[in-house]
Amino acid sequence: MRTLAWDGYINARDLGGLPTPLSATGETAYGRIARGPRRERLTAKGWLDARAWGLKSVVDLRNECEAGRRDHDPEVPTTAIGRVTIVNAPTEDQDDPEFQRVCFPILDSPEYWRHNWRLQPELVRGALEAIAAAEPGMLVHCSAGRDRTGMISTILLGNAGVEADAVADDYAASVRAMAGAVQHAPTTDRQSTWTSAQVDEWLQDKLPIVRDVAANADATMDSLRVAPAARNRLRDLLVV
Repeated sequence: MRTLAWDGYINARDLGGLPTPLSATGETAYGRIARGPRRERLTAKGWLDARAWGLKSVVDLRNECEAGRRDHDPEVPTTAIGRVTIVNAPTEDQDDPEFQRVCFPILDSPEYWRHNWRLQPELVRGALEAIAAAEPGMLVHCSAGRDRTGMISTILLGNAGVEADAVADDYAASVRAMAGAVQHAPTTDRQSTWTSAQVDEWLQDKLPIVRDVAANADATMDSLRVAPAARNRLRDLLVV
């Protein structure tokens, strides 16, 4: 099952089970990398569910100011989290005036991805390197598990040779999962009020961007200057 039923946690999926010719099994490996929203959604039982899946590490793509428990988040004892290693690897510097000007109006769309790479390639590269260095059985997340996580997941899956349509379907699943969902995050999300009809119309316009990024992952890695060793490690995580 790709969908992960961790208590209190929505929009969580294993990146395994997607078609790729680079794997001997014909699909990406289960149990290596999961994607999801802010980990503060997890209940104590949710953390135990995640650890039963094999969770050993977390790569948080958010800025440090976004992390932490908010009102309505469950209270979780540290014993439930266990010895999971958590690494903060933000993909963006939201204090950068140029990033604010160009990206803020489109942060909930894959339209901003290439601007992020152009303006702050070192941060996106750093997030990919953090994933390459993390222990398998990892959760990669941002706030909604849709935009920053969608960007990184698209690069990872494209690098692993996953078919572009399958990558786009995975991205669309996150958009649909978070539409109408209350975030309890410090940032606003206009998609939290969208209907399914609004989502379908929006995806029709945006999914070609996701397909193009997935199909050209090597070019993206080149532009980010990701070292060959890191690229190979990221690929091996999903196909070996």
